[in-house]
Amino acid sequence: MPTKIEKDAATGTDTTGHEWDGIKELNTPLPKWWLYTFYACIVWGVIYTVLLPSWPTLSSHFGGTSGWTRRGELAETLAAQKAGQADTRAKIVEMSIADIRKDPALMGYVQAAGRVAFADNCAGCHGAGGAGAVGFPTLADDDWIWGGEPEQILQTITYGIRNNNENSRISDMPRFGADGMLTKEQIADVADYVLSLSGTQADAAVLERGGVIYAENCAACHGEKGEGMHEMGAPRLSDAIWLYGGDRKTVIETITYARRGNMPAWIERLDPATVKVLATYVHALGGGQ
Repeated sequence: MPTKIEKDAATGTDTTGHEWDGIKELNTPLPKWWLYTFYACIVWGVIYTVLLPSWPTLSSHFGGTSGWTRRGELAETLAAQKAGQADTRAKIVEMSIADIRKDPALMGYVQAAGRVAFADNCAGCHGAGGAGAVGFPTLADDDWIWGGEPEQILQTITYGIRNNNENSRISDMPRFGADGMLTKEQIADVADYVLSLSGTQADAAVLERGGVIYAENCAACHGEKGEGMHEMGAPRLSDAIWLYGGDRKTVIETITYARRGNMPAWIERLDPATVKVLATYVHALGGGQ
């Protein structure tokens, strides 16, 4: 219950006027050092909210009178780093990948920068280290759809595959089943023949029928023995390496509906130096030809 303010007999300090069960609260002043610190914090808080980004507004926030932002500071740091790398990146753009690989200093830069660029732009589809995934080619083996030579890899990364860029790589497998070009029985026969190219056994009569269908419809792109053709973007069929799966059901599905995966033209998203770094890095993953 509130009581009147009085002086405590023991300490000589005024009370606050409050008492609980006979216990009176003293009105002990705060230390001056604490008060001065408190006031200084208030002053600093006012200065901070004036100079730096602070109060929210209906559409954004007050940007501060100093013009400083953390984003701006980061942009300046990145710009400084980029400027420091300008000579190196200019060399990379001008040199061939073969010559870059002969330069230990440039390759050290490529390995570091390429690892970051690959993780940011490529690993989401092609997996860490180029391990690949269903529908996304492995980049660490020797099986290449469009060719694994350095300049072929650069071309693929630069302009992509089946996109709107005028220089994009284009291949267009027919939908043999969906468009009525082959019957289900014919597709089944040619699927068994295709699987036989990589060692799968099948009935001789089936293989004979499938071989005829393959020669008439598939060999022009995939080769007479399934060796593939880089110029056509036609995968090899004789090595048991499958982009979408090598079981009979999946092969039949591929022949019936075709596969038309696409890849961006990275030159539209990345600068030429980064594209060259990525091409050099991918070639060095272990599968470059």
